[in-house]
Amino acid sequence: MTLPRRLWAAVEPLHAVVYFAPETAAAAKAVGLRGYWMGYFAGRLAPLGPIGPAAATSVLFGFAPAMVARALPDAWSFASPSDVLEARLSAVEKALSRVLPAVDELASLLERAADACRFDGRPLAAAWSAVPRPSGVSGRLWLAATILREHRGDGHVLSAVHAGLSGLETTLTHIGDGVIGRGDVQPHRGWSDDDWDTAVDRLRDRGVLDAAGHLTPSGAALRRGIEEDTDRLASAPVEALGEEGVARVLELAVPLSRAVIDAGLVPVPNPMGVPRP
Repeated sequence: MTLPRRLWAAVEPLHAVVYFAPETAAAAKAVGLRGYWMGYFAGRLAPLGPIGPAAATSVLFGFAPAMVARALPDAWSFASPSDVLEARLSAVEKALSRVLPAVDELASLLERAADACRFDGRPLAAAWSAVPRPSGVSGRLWLAATILREHRGDGHVLSAVHAGLSGLETTLTHIGDGVIGRGDVQPHRGWSDDDWDTAVDRLRDRGVLDAAGHLTPSGAALRRGIEEDTDRLASAPVEALGEEGVARVLELAVPLSRAVIDAGLVPVPNPMGVPRP
């Protein structure tokens, strides 16, 4: 694995606590949001303000428009983006503090990495980078991990779009590579069978997938190119830390990420694609 990918794998579970911790679900319900997916979309997008479904679908990339439209803009009639953001930060800090020690050094290192990010063409990462840092170490740790996560994620979107893929088609290349299965993804992204089959046919016509839905040699090359571009676009934080800094982040973050997984805060495997470091 490249250094940018190793950094992502080590830190991603610390961010992903927000998707699975009971504190997050309780906080979303407390501010008036209805159901898991309304909490997910409103919580993830809150720093962008009261964003509508068309813009949200574009930013999130991999979700069916109809699924996003079931949550937005209705979410903002129940809770303001600022209330959602405040509740989310408080909840995730409680969740992390419940299972992890305070690791100020790791929080500082991740903040240093996040400060090195550039946000050209990366709206979600840019929005999270403008969120004021919490005072608590766990909150600082989560916010820095989130900025890094969305920075890499926005870069992945840029890479996939440059390769001529839609959000669903990008997902299908992951499935064609054997990383995940259709049943792990389709129910959690809202795509109809017709949407799915049409996208598969497009990729077969393009020579990316074979008749069985597996990547062809050219499809595998396309997939590698996207991942290489994603790593390249995620290199600024690594360059800021240097090899020794990245090594120290891995030393500190990997045991913590494994701890949140072992505590059940992040299930593995999971539909979000969060790895076990």
